Amino acid sequence: MEKTVVVAVEVVHKHPLYGRPIRRTHKFKAHDSTNQCHPGDMVEIRESRPLSREKRWVVARLIKTGHEEIPIIDQTVPPPAAT
Repeated sequence: MEKTVVVAVEVVHKHPLYGRPIRRTHKFKAHDSTNQCHPGDMVEIRESRPLSREKRWVVARLIKTGHEEIPIIDQTVPPPAAT
C-alpha cells in the first residue's frame, strides 16, 4: 500500500467485575502523503474526509521514530576484562 500506514491504538481498561486489565487494539488506516512513516514509529492521526474505502484518517505528525541503532559487536576482539 503506497502512502498508507496502519496505526494500532491500544486501549487498556479494567474488567468491571474481576478487575483484571483488558487490552483492546483498534487499527486505523491513515494516509501518509510523504511516505515518511516506518514500522514502529509513533504518530499522531487526525480525522479527514474519506480518501478510500477504509482510509478516513491522515497522519498529522511523526512523534517518535521506531528505528534504533543496533551496535555491532566484533566477535574477533575479546571483551575488556572487568576489574
